[in-house]
Amino acid sequence: MIVNYCNSGWEIITQRAHGLLAGQICARWKISDQPRRWVETLTATTEHDDVFNEFVRGPLLSDSGGPLDFKMTGFDESACREMMDNAISKSRFIALLFARHISFTHGAEASAKAYLTGLKKLEKRWAREAQSSTGEVDRAYALLEFCDAFSLLICQDQIPPEERLLEIGKGPGGTSFRFFQRGQQLIVKPWPFEVDNFEVCYERLTLNEITFENDEAFRAALRNAGLELRKLIISRE
Repeated sequence: MIVNYCNSGWEIITQRAHGLLAGQICARWKISDQPRRWVETLTATTEHDDVFNEFVRGPLLSDSGGPLDFKMTGFDESACREMMDNAISKSRFIALLFARHISFTHGAEASAKAYLTGLKKLEKRWAREAQSSTGEVDRAYALLEFCDAFSLLICQDQIPPEERLLEIGKGPGGTSFRFFQRGQQLIVKPWPFEVDNFEVCYERLTLNEITFENDEAFRAALRNAGLELRKLIISRE
């Protein structure tokens, strides 16, 4: 989950809500630049964090009892195995994108080395079965990673003031994208989307308690948290 501290306590965006926002961004990608396996790419982008359901998985709290932000967590082999099982039950191409994402997020962790080595071997078989290529997976994953990064910046409130540009990351083909805020709009440069502007939204939960006794107490509070539907306009300059 994504955790932001605020005057009233904590603002929480679940991993699945963040993934849905990434999917909304991906869905507007320019049609002529969409990967050949478009529906699978869009599905993978939307579902890339679905295994991390805060009502099922933990730990959710830091040693001090506060909500545990995703950046404070590490490699979880059981979650990764479940994620990959879900993927291969749907599409080998989605499995390839998820495998690439696990490598991207956990590649530097020693505890993930053995798992990633085994995953790399499976990728060769999946690519053959999916009748895909490394280049095709590279391009589709670049789009997933871009949408993931943009969603995270939005959910973490990392939007610079005074129209200062901030890099989102690189998309398909290695193009580097940046954005800034103008009024209620987020301006993206260069413009990679099909329409000139579009609305996205995501749910943000507010908790007034600062600390919690255990994960179950936190889950109970999360179920009854105040909810704000935040809306943004992403626009061409």
